[in-house]
Amino acid sequence: MKRTYLLKLLLIPIIIAGTFGCSNKSKNAPSDQMAVIVSTLNNPWFVVLAESAAEKARELGYKTTIFDSQNNSAKEAEHFDNVIAMGYSAVLLNPTDADGSVLNVKRAKAAGIPTFCMDREINAKDAAVTQLLSDNFTGCVKLGEYFVRQLNKKGNYVELLGLVGDNNTWNRSNGFHSVVDEFPELKMVAQQSADFDRNKAMDVMETIMQANPAIDAVFCGNDAMAMGAYQAVLAAGKADKVKVFGFDGSDDAINGIADGKIAATVMQFPVLMAQTSAEMAHQYITGERDFSSKTPVEVILITPENVNEFTPEN
Repeated sequence: MKRTYLLKLLLIPIIIAGTFGCSNKSKNAPSDQMAVIVSTLNNPWFVVLAESAAEKARELGYKTTIFDSQNNSAKEAEHFDNVIAMGYSAVLLNPTDADGSVLNVKRAKAAGIPTFCMDREINAKDAAVTQLLSDNFTGCVKLGEYFVRQLNKKGNYVELLGLVGDNNTWNRSNGFHSVVDEFPELKMVAQQSADFDRNKAMDVMETIMQANPAIDAVFCGNDAMAMGAYQAVLAAGKADKVKVFGFDGSDDAINGIADGKIAATVMQFPVLMAQTSAEMAHQYITGERDFSSKTPVEVILITPENVNEFTPEN
């Protein structure tokens, strides 16, 4: 099964939920401005998310600007100030903070500018029009089950968390622990945030291994951290002893699984989420108002057993 075919399958329920009654509203799309505000462009995954959203918005007839919040809530607030002042038609938002971003979205709403959250959610049901989110919890339940099997139900492991203010961090962690914590011989010797950042993950993992040399695995909240953790493990001469698990389905991680460097990851679909968010924003602008508060997107566990179906060339 190829990636493009999978995208079509995953997109079907979203199209049904989001486009009902909109078939005649796309002919006269207004040529206006749409903002794409993302948490950071210092991560290839979010670059894909931002550029895919912007490209689809442009295809729909909108002038589009990408804003980088640099994982800084204050910077995100400045972007919203600019968006509101310039009268953008809609915001496609990858929030910096589940709580801290709520006020920004509400300010845009009060100014008549709808917001559509992509990949990350905010802790408010009445602020954004809808939130398009990967099923992070279920994905990490699947990963946790595979993790348990790979470690034969025992061993010492490390968890590298993402941004502590991001709900995805905790949805993934909670999904993983809902399985792994049932096995008392699997012991977490360290849990530390590396902010979804590859370089920070490498540094954090190096420090953790100095204090805990007997480690069998590391579960990382995204693939960027998994690749950083692998670099640290490799530098310590333990690449054949420590299994590294990630989340995102990035090309680096998938190639790593194919090469025997990474144990497993969970594939998200940033292009799907970004393009669908732009389409929903267009539907809203052209008159549609029937949106669910959250729109889930399925994720898929990638392991050595099925990685050939998901290699980048496919």
